[in-house]
Amino acid sequence: MNTALLQPEVRAYLQEHEQTPLHAFLLKGSPFKDITVQELAQQLEGKRKAKGKLPRWHNTADILFPPKLNMEQTSSEATASYKASIMQGTTLADGTGGFGIDTYHFAQTNKQVTHIEMDASLSRLAQSNTEVLKQENIEFIVDDSIHYFETCDTRFDTIFLDPGRRTDVKGKVFMLKDCLPNVPLYKNLLLSKCNTLWIKTSPILDIAAGIEELRSVTEIHIVAVKNEVKELLWKLTSQRYKDIKFTVINLQSSDPVVSFYHSDALNAQAVIETPQKYLYEPNSALMKSGAFNWVSTYFNVSKLHEHSHLYTSEELISFAGRRFVIEQIVPYSKRIAKELGITKANITTRNFPMQVDAIRKKLKIKDGGDVYLFFTTLDDGKKVVISTKKVAQ
Repeated sequence: MNTALLQPEVRAYLQEHEQTPLHAFLLKGSPFKDITVQELAQQLEGKRKAKGKLPRWHNTADILFPPKLNMEQTSSEATASYKASIMQGTTLADGTGGFGIDTYHFAQTNKQVTHIEMDASLSRLAQSNTEVLKQENIEFIVDDSIHYFETCDTRFDTIFLDPGRRTDVKGKVFMLKDCLPNVPLYKNLLLSKCNTLWIKTSPILDIAAGIEELRSVTEIHIVAVKNEVKELLWKLTSQRYKDIKFTVINLQSSDPVVSFYHSDALNAQAVIETPQKYLYEPNSALMKSGAFNWVSTYFNVSKLHEHSHLYTSEELISFAGRRFVIEQIVPYSKRIAKELGITKANITTRNFPMQVDAIRKKLKIKDGGDVYLFFTTLDDGKKVVISTKKVAQ
């Protein structure tokens, strides 16, 4: 970490060039003898990426940013705040501390937090920023987390791990056994050092595969932000539970938070009906849960088809996803754009043999407008297009 980056004239220079294209900024070189242009560019790029993802860090003077890859891998403030809300206690160890965004938020809901990071430069950066933010209840340890837990005598209320999903041998990986640290291999060690172990995984990890790998799972939280699934959070304890509780949340939206048990989702039976007055599309987090029949029973809505995952009702209800009023239903044909009298629409396909791009090209329908077309299959096997307007949440 180059502390020269904290000099007032350097901060002023970076502020002056906040809107300068990166390639043009690099061509200017560095006006400071003790700072390279690459170091300046790292700060400029980091601050730009932080604007929407990490507003507190973006708006605080004297914050230093890590390399691009670390910025991409770090949690957003929205997801970090959510994690902190469900991991409250006295002592917490963040075994993959990184840039320290999660750690900082954990320090808001835990009396003492330990940040463990094997990259010494990244650890120093996180510590420097923590001092700038005046957060005093965080201890910084430079070590491999598994080595630390093998040798320490401390038992924590909570251990949190976000295993690295890139390896030198396999590149980007998703199975937990291929991540670093290998949680399935060291699970017993980790559980011996805490009351509760939380694991963050890639949003594309198959949930059934994760349950099979981890086995001691008691809760799974599926976290989306503005309808994009960002992370899966797995709660493990030494105590065996008969069932797994799912919590599905879409942050920065008005969607209700929903919870259910795995057995309820497996045993639920959906009602299947033809389209009624309203159409519902589950948000991405609810889709990721795979609890499609449970959605029908919980929200008292009917599915259009076993495999379509679109729902309908005669009365408008609160729903974890988008809601639409159905205006017209027509059989799919090459003439539907003319029949519906449209040249522009938002298109979604569910259980339909064509992709959106192919439909647009074939039917010459541009993207946009306030009409939403759903290309889908009904229970009788008929391919239809449902023309709708969005209902405000």
